[in-house]
Amino acid sequence: MPETFVQSTDDVVAFLKDQHNLIRDMFDDVIHASDPKAREKAFTELRQLLAVHETAEEMVVHPRIRREVDEGDDIAEALLAEEHASKEKLVALENLDIASDEFLRELTEFRDTVLAHAEHEEIEEFTKLSRELGADDLKRMAGAVQAAEAIAPTRPHPGVESATLNFAVGPFASMLDRARDVIGAALK
Repeated sequence: MPETFVQSTDDVVAFLKDQHNLIRDMFDDVIHASDPKAREKAFTELRQLLAVHETAEEMVVHPRIRREVDEGDDIAEALLAEEHASKEKLVALENLDIASDEFLRELTEFRDTVLAHAEHEEIEEFTKLSRELGADDLKRMAGAVQAAEAIAPTRPHPGVESATLNFAVGPFASMLDRARDVIGAALK
């Protein structure tokens, strides 16, 4: 699992924005990797961060926006649809030859989609949460997001975008993903 250190852990919005910046940098690491082995390592770390990051948002942030703002259901549903599509694309990327031009082309397109999604979250969701919640709530949510990331699956699971499904399926998927990651690393 990559180091997901971010500057702010006292505010969920700052924490997630810091992770969005880290994700942006990690895409660059994959795209500009010097050789296929370096690209594969960088992509694995990016995939893991994307998977845990989205799972935590699905478990903690999206349910909260539903409760806090009148249009929260619409915001959450739009973001969940984007996340589902991103998970499907990430699965497709995993099946491509990492040294191929096709991989780089598809990854570059995926990066643009992910960064647009992050901007959508920051504008539509994070701004409203910051306006509606106090510092104590934002801090508690940051802790909840970090806890969710610690137990989240490290691979994309399209179709598991709701908080309920993440709580029901997530721990089992996480255990399998993390075992698969360790075994895969040992075989390389």
